[in-house]
Amino acid sequence: MVYRAIGLMSGSSLDGLDIAFVEFHENAGRWTHEILQADCYPYPADWLIRLKNATSLPALDYQLLHIDYGHYLGQQVNNFIEQHQLHYKVALVASHGHTTFHIPAKKMTAQLGDGAAIAAQTKLPVVTDLRALDVAFGGQGAPIVPIGEKLLWQEYDYFLNIGGIANLSINSNPYIAFDVCPANRVLNMLAADAGKEMDENGAMAAAGAINYDLLEKLNALEYYKLAAPKSLANDYGTDIIYPLIKASGCSVPDALRTCTEHITTQISEAISNSSDFKPQTSNLKLLVTGGGAFNTFLIQQLQEKVEAYNIEVVVPDGKLVSYKEALIMALIGVLRWRQEYNVLASVTGASRDSIGGALWTGDQA
Repeated sequence: MVYRAIGLMSGSSLDGLDIAFVEFHENAGRWTHEILQADCYPYPADWLIRLKNATSLPALDYQLLHIDYGHYLGQQVNNFIEQHQLHYKVALVASHGHTTFHIPAKKMTAQLGDGAAIAAQTKLPVVTDLRALDVAFGGQGAPIVPIGEKLLWQEYDYFLNIGGIANLSINSNPYIAFDVCPANRVLNMLAADAGKEMDENGAMAAAGAINYDLLEKLNALEYYKLAAPKSLANDYGTDIIYPLIKASGCSVPDALRTCTEHITTQISEAISNSSDFKPQTSNLKLLVTGGGAFNTFLIQQLQEKVEAYNIEVVVPDGKLVSYKEALIMALIGVLRWRQEYNVLASVTGASRDSIGGALWTGDQA
């Protein structure tokens, strides 16, 4: 079977809306894929402000934003289709939405972007609310990308996505994955203190020095002592990590260097502490994607730390680095359409695997 679908992903780092048009081939349970077109549409200033402030809105205003953002997403899909001449080629749209509240302990997760609005704008079948059913079954609702890793890249042993939050997957039996620590969202906030959008290639961090007192405080945070499955909300970085760093009085380069050391240390320790789930192969490979894969200094520091575990860090081509999550959202939508499991309980801690996602039929019968 051949499926052509669009996946939408808006990460916690707010660097833009990722859109990927992907062709999937399924043959006797084996999946292959090709990204045919992909773009990242930066958010206009007004949308950046609205998304950043979403969690402080009154209930009615929040719901209105949910609707408005759904229409915005639909319009961006239409622009993407027009730009790449994809009329009548797209069978399905799967949208992750933009996460605002994530409280799995209370069986609650919320992503902005009303599916009905996307379907009304695009006139296409749309799958949204990808995490909600897993959370209802007692899971963390995160990470959800491991189903794509398991089906599409079986040759790798570990998968690391460094976005606003860094999360790790281990290709073991059972398959496990979890959020490791805040990453790009905090690094970008620190870079903004120096008037920069980001610390390109980790250059400022490379010029800084580690503040070991601060590093010890960061590494001692309670979350890192928890066993998987576990997940983080965006505010763990913005409301806990960032204020701790600022309170230290570090210069921006020193803050970035210390935060980079914290991130790479937590990733390395997450791999070490998951030794019971170590893949049964030698010459292990770790596939790194997400915006942090472009941070050459961070990747260098990570490679130095994981060499002790005989792990090679692999950064793939730029298209996969940037659009892996949007690609997997498209696959999750296709699996939902096929009525097949698309969220793994071994990853999230739910009581069972689930077929996640609400289906909105925007096309005409």
